[in-house]
Amino acid sequence: MSRVAIIVLNWNGINDTLVCLDSLLKQTYRNLQIVVVDNGSVDNSLDLLNKYQNTHSDKIVVLHNDTNLGFAGGANTGIKWCLNNDFEYISLFNNDAIADINWLKNLVDVIDDNKIGISTGLLLHEDGKTIDSTGDWYTTWGLPFPRNRGDKTLLAPKSEFVFSASGGASLYKASLLRDIGLFDEDFFAYYEDTDISFRAQLAGYKIIYTPTAIAYHKQGETSKKIPGFTVYQTFKNLPLLFIKNTPSGLILPIGLRFYLAYWLMLLNAISKGNGKPAIKGVIFSFILGFKKIKERRLIQKNKKVTTTYIKGILWDDLPPDQTGIRKFRKILTGK
Repeated sequence: MSRVAIIVLNWNGINDTLVCLDSLLKQTYRNLQIVVVDNGSVDNSLDLLNKYQNTHSDKIVVLHNDTNLGFAGGANTGIKWCLNNDFEYISLFNNDAIADINWLKNLVDVIDDNKIGISTGLLLHEDGKTIDSTGDWYTTWGLPFPRNRGDKTLLAPKSEFVFSASGGASLYKASLLRDIGLFDEDFFAYYEDTDISFRAQLAGYKIIYTPTAIAYHKQGETSKKIPGFTVYQTFKNLPLLFIKNTPSGLILPIGLRFYLAYWLMLLNAISKGNGKPAIKGVIFSFILGFKKIKERRLIQKNKKVTTTYIKGILWDDLPPDQTGIRKFRKILTGK
């Protein structure tokens, strides 16, 4: 039985985290280690985590960052520890989620293939009635979105390959992370999971979804604590995702659509009173973009699949929730 580590990040959310850890300790897959990364909490999280670790010393390891490094940086803290301790698989699990007892077992069962680098499952909303995600899409408009979000649980798709895995409840091969690198800490939070999945796809790995690996997610509990956080991260990270990973043959067709959509989204954010965090995100995306151009060269140099293959696994339309851009497109094209 392979050794698996599950990384859980905590940032001032100890009540959710302890419930999450209780569910992970009940997993039927037993050869596991839970690695809790406290991401610079300023409440009583660390004290309570240390007490929890003392009670479950055989299964729980607590690491601590002095400051909040975001999802990407916090995850990397845990991943580096796991790689140094020779775990074969490394999972990420949101602290505001609860795992079904067979969640990990079923992720391990479907990843046992040389070509598969990541497995992801059926992430439901907290009440279990609707879907949070079944992995993620990346679109020909350069905009990612969660698959099946809002659909009824009974409509969950069967097992299949997907473009991207949700960072909130997925399993990664350690060998994949050694090959393509860890999460991009410039993303901080949002779309860092799509970025690492995109890099995995370019490097020739596949990502598989299974509906039998079930977890329940509160969704957005951490980001709700910081006004404007989601808006800022969205406008900062979307261009970085596009610049780093889009193959040369798709730069023009996707780029034209993407920047049209991006500026329309910016105007919409300003009109709704979110102009300050949105413009701040645009500015930082411009600054970081020069760094990503350099990183892009290495990513594209190591690409092991054809551009035609990448084009074939993209969602060939706008995300379903982009109703405003759809209306604008209809005005321009009549479609």
